[in-house]
Amino acid sequence: MTSAADDIFLVIAPSGRDAKVVGDLLGSAGLLWQADNDGEALLDALAEGKCAGAVVTDDALSRIDSERLRDAIERQPPWSDFPFVLLSRRGDTRQGSRSIEDLVNVTILERPLHPASLISAARAALRGRKRQRLAARHLSDLEIAQAQLRELAGSLEAKVIERTRDLAAANDRLTAEIAERERAEARLLQAQKMEAVGQLTGGIAHDFNNLLTAIVGSLDLLLRRTDDEKLRRLARNALEAGERGARLTGQLLAFSRRQRLSPTPVQPNDIISGMGDLLARSIGPHVRVETRLDANLWQALADPTQLEVMILNLAINARDAMPSGGRLTIATANLEHVPASLQAELPDGEYVAISVADTGTGMSPAVLARAFEPFFTTKEVGKGTGLGLAQLYGFAKQSGGTARIESREGHGTVVTIYLPRTREQTEAEAPRPLAARPATRARILVVDDDDDVRLVAAAMVEELGYEVVAEACGDAALKRLDQQEFALLLTDVAMPGMNGVDLAARAAQIRPDLPILFASGYADIQTFGEELSDDRLLKKPYRIADVAARISAILTPQQSTGKVVPLRRP
Repeated sequence: MTSAADDIFLVIAPSGRDAKVVGDLLGSAGLLWQADNDGEALLDALAEGKCAGAVVTDDALSRIDSERLRDAIERQPPWSDFPFVLLSRRGDTRQGSRSIEDLVNVTILERPLHPASLISAARAALRGRKRQRLAARHLSDLEIAQAQLRELAGSLEAKVIERTRDLAAANDRLTAEIAERERAEARLLQAQKMEAVGQLTGGIAHDFNNLLTAIVGSLDLLLRRTDDEKLRRLARNALEAGERGARLTGQLLAFSRRQRLSPTPVQPNDIISGMGDLLARSIGPHVRVETRLDANLWQALADPTQLEVMILNLAINARDAMPSGGRLTIATANLEHVPASLQAELPDGEYVAISVADTGTGMSPAVLARAFEPFFTTKEVGKGTGLGLAQLYGFAKQSGGTARIESREGHGTVVTIYLPRTREQTEAEAPRPLAARPATRARILVVDDDDDVRLVAAAMVEELGYEVVAEACGDAALKRLDQQEFALLLTDVAMPGMNGVDLAARAAQIRPDLPILFASGYADIQTFGEELSDDRLLKKPYRIADVAARISAILTPQQSTGKVVPLRRP
């Protein structure tokens, strides 16, 4: 029998509130824990075979005498393999590295720590510890059986065979549990890798969007200010290249799940049915398109434009996998319960499944394992960016669902998108008012820390007929608001020091009625979320028409009600 002390985790984290935070996380999962600031309880537990395991921070590990720790590990009871969960700073394993080598059974988690990772590792350690004690009891029983065999060799032979069978079954179960744990760890590592790559690509796309804003905006202004056809042709070519770059960053942001989606209740059957002509033109006559649409399909919550793009991309991928022709099947279905294979990725609920299947060449296991990675492609150079499936995965995850690929070489591929069900009804979108040239020369304050972007933004606003004051930071902008009156504040979101959202809050204290228009490179959308509503957001890289439409939509109602701030020359 095990005692309550055998299920306690020792938490060795003497710095700050680490022990309390870790203990509260374990307690929230129903796990018992005890603080051990100096490691003495750990050494006793190793020697006596007590406790469920230890959660140790890397700085705490360096404070424990390594010789005593090594000796205690080596002197464990024969059945004991004491589990450690080491909380290490990301990318820094130097601290306590000699002691880490002494930990035989260790799970390393990087900080900042995800609570689910810690709880999962602790529960796995507890299960392993219980299996060790179960194995110890089996070994003890076996020794008793062997002693009895020495006394009653002939009469107890059948019992020895039965005991051996029980041990074999226990070993089979243990082997199966170890295999399942390895699969779970592999899935966790893959998820962590995808998250890390997503953060990297999102940051790159955010910075690239700032560069594109200066390039696209400058070209847009150049087209408006020259009648030289040669210059206009060159500018249009450069502008088209800039817009292709913007689409590329959009794909990167879709993978990293940092793009701004506009999810609404949609009927996937209607979207697929309305894409018939588009699919036929894109795929060509050598591929036969079939649809198997559930007549009672639920509504899904997703961005309809992005969903249509995803289905089209999948259809084009399927076409490329069938160079000699074949069959493309698009199917929809309701998913009342999350299957076991998706429970690690989807919370409980109801989902709508959209699958695109082809009869093409299929994927090898090695290719399938990397299919969702950005920039990974098996196509020839110049025939694919490697972002299509990565964008699909990011879109599905950001929409609250997931995506899954099933494929075998020579047997085709099935890609399925799972989107959450919604019972909301679709609302008709109000028509967007057309941008108009301002009736009065209102003054607008433009704030952006990037010199090139600020210059282009100010030039665009001035080109539209407004008076412009441009500042590089929030502090300078607040001083301007104290000195002058403005009709609108146009500010970047991600700025060093005072960000755009903080600036808007401070500006509201000075001028409560001042309208705010935010400019975003997308990567900050996850941080500020609901504070950046679509009608008050300029998405980088923006064109002068976008600026005109947004400003007009904000100022026109105020002009009609007399709320535009009149200019007073300083």
